[in-house]
Amino acid sequence: MREDIPKYGLKKGEMATIVEHYPMSESQEDGYSLEGFNVETITVEVAESQIERVKASVSQFVV
Repeated sequence: MREDIPKYGLKKGEMATIVEHYPMSESQEDGYSLEGFNVETITVEVAESQIERVKASVSQFVV
């Protein structure tokens, strides 16, 4: 999160997974549904400006 979102009890820096993207018209900001928080609601909806994408490192294994 780029900022605290008191409505959901979320703090800046917390991480979640984007589960849905809501593209909007040019005059409106895109929205996202996120999961992965320890809050009462399972999925939260936020504006694009409230989140920051981070690159996750993925380990690859060969069996």
